[in-house]
Amino acid sequence: GSEELISGISVTRLMATADTEPGGSEESSLQSEESLRRSEELRMRPTGPVSSWETELTSIKHSLKFVVKLKEEFVCPVCKGVVLNPQQNSCGHIYCFHCLQGLLESSSPSSPVCPVDGHVITPAEVFQDNCCKREISSLDVYCTNSPSCTSVLTLNHLQKHLKLCQFEQLQCSNPGCSATLERRHLQEHLSNTCPHRTEPCTHCRQPQQLSLLQDHVRISCPDVEVNCPNSCSQKVRRHMVTEHRESCPEVLIDCSYKKFGCSVQEKRGRMKLHEDAAVSHHMLLVLRSNTNLEHQMGVLQEEALLRQQDVQTNTILLAGLQNKIRPLLQQSINHEHIVSTVQRTLSREENTLSTVQLDIRQESGGPGCGLEELEQLRSSLDAVMQQVSSAEALREHLGTLEENLKRHSGLLDFHAAQLNHNMQHLQELKTTSYDGKLIWKIQDFSKKQAAEAKGQPPCLTSVPFHTGRCGYKMAIKAYLNGDGEGRGNHLSLYVVLMPGDFDALLLWPFRQTVCLSILDQSGAGNHRSLSFRPDPMSKSFQRPAADAVSNVAVGFSCFIPLNKIETPQNAAYIVDETLFVKVKVDMSGLEQL
Repeated sequence: GSEELISGISVTRLMATADTEPGGSEESSLQSEESLRRSEELRMRPTGPVSSWETELTSIKHSLKFVVKLKEEFVCPVCKGVVLNPQQNSCGHIYCFHCLQGLLESSSPSSPVCPVDGHVITPAEVFQDNCCKREISSLDVYCTNSPSCTSVLTLNHLQKHLKLCQFEQLQCSNPGCSATLERRHLQEHLSNTCPHRTEPCTHCRQPQQLSLLQDHVRISCPDVEVNCPNSCSQKVRRHMVTEHRESCPEVLIDCSYKKFGCSVQEKRGRMKLHEDAAVSHHMLLVLRSNTNLEHQMGVLQEEALLRQQDVQTNTILLAGLQNKIRPLLQQSINHEHIVSTVQRTLSREENTLSTVQLDIRQESGGPGCGLEELEQLRSSLDAVMQQVSSAEALREHLGTLEENLKRHSGLLDFHAAQLNHNMQHLQELKTTSYDGKLIWKIQDFSKKQAAEAKGQPPCLTSVPFHTGRCGYKMAIKAYLNGDGEGRGNHLSLYVVLMPGDFDALLLWPFRQTVCLSILDQSGAGNHRSLSFRPDPMSKSFQRPAADAVSNVAVGFSCFIPLNKIETPQNAAYIVDETLFVKVKVDMSGLEQL
């Protein structure tokens, strides 16, 4: 309550005084105790909180104009304004709650006095004058915005009126605007005249501050139509300028026969004239390229023939090595049997030798030892030693045979691995294409699909293909049972870039459009195809690391639902458990080394 607040202020002030004057007189001490007592009495007296309308009128009470002149008793002797939340002292004078509070704070702790008659203000005797409060609140007052506003209302309703008064002065709420206007004009200012208001861009409809709207349209609005940067006659939206370059007639492009040797560069709009005028020259280039390809194919066929001859030679050599190893293996088995027998004999002879040595010691110690028996024992001992020597010789011979066997086995494994590598390389040479196209034949579709569902293997990979003799090396990956989002219900097809022999000479990242298809075997030509254009920022289209198998695959996890492969309409994708997958790389603009 109000009295509790006054008491708190008085107590704090008295405590501060006591702390700063530790050596004060006994009279000061008694005064402090008296003030504390009075403050405590004031704190214990209940009183209501300050009314909100009175608090809000505090800042404007000196500008209030009453219809009837304000009585002197309703004027605060401290602030000289109308009394708000009146507090009466024992002397009969009333004060504003906040004025009395300030008076107590600024006066001596023992003697705050009334500014009218000098009567001592005793906090315990101060009370809220509710009767006076009711009279003051019902006084008629003019609106503070008079004479523009002619309203007359009671004092306790003034603040509520000011919150709706059309003549009240208000600050513009737009950031950066310092204008002050009457409430009745504020909405018009906010919506139509304020230079800091927000307006939607007429092109992109995004809200923009009016002062920045012209710069937005001139510099950054994505939907503003601008002149083509290549000076063609078209106007395009700012965010489509890059896309427009792909069709702009003023952009310089290479002749589509560049891969055959034509070096002409011309604007796109005039390239058709060049191609029409140079048909004969282009045909000669194509024929020359075909001749080179035929020569290269001849070289490849000769290389494949040499590889095949190497394979045949290696096969014969392998068969010869196998024939040599068979008797060695049999001989090794026989020697192992002999060694086993010798070891058993040696064990028996060692036991006999031990017995003989024991008998010799016994006979040597006994009287009348027979010489003949001694000679027989020596003979037996010599025989045993001879057998032991023979067993050791057999053991060394067996060790030599085992080393020979290991050497021949290693040589056999080496030739087998070389043969397998040559066969794989030969198979790759037979199936590799160099025109950016590959048709991949996948047989035993259902069997491989069931194995893939069990994770054996997780996917299939085609033989590599190239975009030229010295071009990009690529392959197809297929998940017959689906991958990612298509797992279990779609066929998934991907393309991967692989390390090639000529990667250092090629342009990176890879930018050519790639088309993947499954082929209709019914003859109706209802092939299913999907294409994608590489994202130059993706790592999948950067140069593959030399020690990597391939880059990350890119393609379609949901290429086609499995039920549309098995039971398609007007097509036959799987015939005799065989599916044909085709990949085609767009070679336009791709320079051949």
